[in-house]
Amino acid sequence: MDKTTRQNVKEKALAASLGPGSIPDKLYFKIGEVKKITGVETHVLRYWESEFKIIRPQRASSKQRLYRKIDVENILTIKKLLYEDGYTVPGARKLLTAKKGVKKSTAEPKISGGRTQSMLTELKKDLKQLQEMLEKK
Repeated sequence: MDKTTRQNVKEKALAASLGPGSIPDKLYFKIGEVKKITGVETHVLRYWESEFKIIRPQRASSKQRLYRKIDVENILTIKKLLYEDGYTVPGARKLLTAKKGVKKSTAEPKISGGRTQSMLTELKKDLKQLQEMLEKK
């Protein structure tokens, strides 16, 4: 069995062992493995790296990309946003940035208690005005 045939057998075995979207319990994945897990072509993965800051594979000494499990999960999220939910690349980037900001803000509230209360009161007042405007139509 030559080298190419052995490689094809390995790839088929890996693809068969993985269900769609299942991520093996490993520390790092090569770009070919990520392609098999996610179903996203390698050139698309490299493009998404440049467009989405949440995908940051490390580099081996041989300059090969090594994706972490969180990178693979993020790729699956991006794939869903783009291919299933119909987002554009800028729209998906904006959504992911907003979600990242929400996670940070819930972890570390930066506004003091009194100021938060006044902001919520003002927001409630604005929402009531908006509701009244909509009911008039």
